[in-house]
Amino acid sequence: MKMRIAVLAATLVAIPAAAQTVDHVAIGDRDHAAGRAADAMRHYQMALAADSNNAEALWRASREAIDLGEFNDAARDSLYRVGEAYARRALAANPNSAMTHFAIAKALGRRALSLGARERVKFAGEVRMHALESLRIDSLNPGALHVMGGWNANIMRLSGVSRFLAKNLLGGKTFGEANWANAASYLEKAARMEPERIVHHLALAGVYRDMDQTEKARESYQRAIAIKAVEFNDVKYQEQARAELAAMK
Repeated sequence: MKMRIAVLAATLVAIPAAAQTVDHVAIGDRDHAAGRAADAMRHYQMALAADSNNAEALWRASREAIDLGEFNDAARDSLYRVGEAYARRALAANPNSAMTHFAIAKALGRRALSLGARERVKFAGEVRMHALESLRIDSLNPGALHVMGGWNANIMRLSGVSRFLAKNLLGGKTFGEANWANAASYLEKAARMEPERIVHHLALAGVYRDMDQTEKARESYQRAIAIKAVEFNDVKYQEQARAELAAMK
């Protein structure tokens, strides 16, 4: 019996660690690709239970928390705060990753959009900083391109006191960099990088609409509606695209 136990122990020691554990990040990625955000979140959290400094699991968990909160009125604020916390931990774990910087930019950007115009400005500087750092590391990061497109558009959509506040908080030079051409350019690049992501076309359509480029706006809305819904919030994005397209007619 003792010999059998010794042989078994030796066998277990010889098994690579990866073979003894479930790859929860990979499983989470499959769930994310299938639009199962809550399931993906659970697997990323299980990966973090094994390694709390796993930057790959952390930025992914942040992404799922933000996605789960976007259309959840009751839990939006708490989920956005969870998403921000995961993103900041991801950055601390790996400050040289384009995805960890993007995760913070996305978390803060989404959180800002749930607030009033004046409160949004307080987040604008940090959103821009992390999105640009993500693009410095990876100039073709589609998420960071989307964030920068949204940043430009949201600054341009401010008016009155909010624009004055933004200029003073961001500084005249930074504030002056925001324009509609940049908003469109960043989002066009994001849409080219990920042509099947509905959210890029929806955001781009809104920019074209606000630039009075009506035909381009219609084409982008129609593109957003035509793409197969896959990700967690895609159906909601398509509902939004239909409503905004109808409002243009």
